[in-house]
Amino acid sequence: MWTRRLVAVLGVLAVLLAGCDRAPAEPADEPLRPRWQPLTLPAPPGASGRPLLRDAVACAARWYVVGGLADAAGETRPAAWSSSDGVSWAALPLSPSSHYGRQHVLYAAACRDGRLAALGAKNGGAHGNPRTGTWSQSPGGELREAPAPFELYAGPRAVSVARLAAGPAGWLIAGARVDGAAVWTSPDGERFTIREGVAELAGDGRGRTVAYDAVAVPSGWWVVGAVLPPGATAQAPLAWASVDGRAWRRVALPASDGRGQAQRVASVGGAVVALGPVRDGFATWRLVGDEWRRAGGFGAPGPGVSTVDALLPAGRELVAVTGDGGGHGLWLSVDSGDSWRLMAMPTPVSDGGNTAVAVASQGDRLLLVSDDGEASRAWSAGLPIVDR
Repeated sequence: MWTRRLVAVLGVLAVLLAGCDRAPAEPADEPLRPRWQPLTLPAPPGASGRPLLRDAVACAARWYVVGGLADAAGETRPAAWSSSDGVSWAALPLSPSSHYGRQHVLYAAACRDGRLAALGAKNGGAHGNPRTGTWSQSPGGELREAPAPFELYAGPRAVSVARLAAGPAGWLIAGARVDGAAVWTSPDGERFTIREGVAELAGDGRGRTVAYDAVAVPSGWWVVGAVLPPGATAQAPLAWASVDGRAWRRVALPASDGRGQAQRVASVGGAVVALGPVRDGFATWRLVGDEWRRAGGFGAPGPGVSTVDALLPAGRELVAVTGDGGGHGLWLSVDSGDSWRLMAMPTPVSDGGNTAVAVASQGDRLLLVSDDGEASRAWSAGLPIVDR
């Protein structure tokens, strides 16, 4: 077994070193086809279980994958992996600090200066609500659950703890409480302070707000989300800007019929770009000066609820993962969101149930992880070459 694994790893490494796995340009009406190479993530120490891969991230020449393991009875425990080259992987040591932390599945990750932080959750308690916590990496490499008061993320005011972002100013979580959009801020990725009920960020007479994602920029932070106006049946897209995570400025994003959600945001080549579902598929918005403008769009309404599962820079390009109720899609933009090309995934993954697709990038390399509800897998590929 070890011989076969070694041969497989050496074969993948040879392809990477040869630098020839960037697929050639495809005709504009054909999906781009990255040359995906399968990766092996070793089983973490302890009881065996099915891997649940949920998110991936890269920074400072390090790659990370986070998720968990589920045993035959459905009991879960957290898991995370790291790599210095994207080919050879090692399971990270984990140190939970709470009863639910020992059952967490890590579902969102961010990193800064090669250091990982993650969000984890496990449903529990009388009402089966998520018991959420944060995890941060120690200088020795161990991923530790940070002790936190119960009502910091849960309790009667809890709604959602969505995404984690990192930047020069620290770390920020985007989510929502009963009075609308909220954030949690931290200087070190360990001790977070909640900012709820904040003017402009929280709901008010203009409607109930929710925050889905955040990105660090030189001036501070941008958070994206939506608002449900009074009497309306559909949300409208919103964004918020802050220098310090405490005071926020609200900006409406243009939508042709006033409907939509800004679910993910990223910074690429100095441009801040948001992506979310609208009535006719998916819309891209780009920040120009202090004004958000509609940039492009792609896709079509699917058979179910449309979602954006990832948006991230890949060199000078943007990569997105979407779901439309039927399946997941992988997309590439070379012009900051004006136009998009569909990319073929290594294997189709349905959208719904216990499925997931996540992607990370570093330079011109992509890492994709997926869970089709029965098995989790990981692949690596070079970005396809696209004529600009």
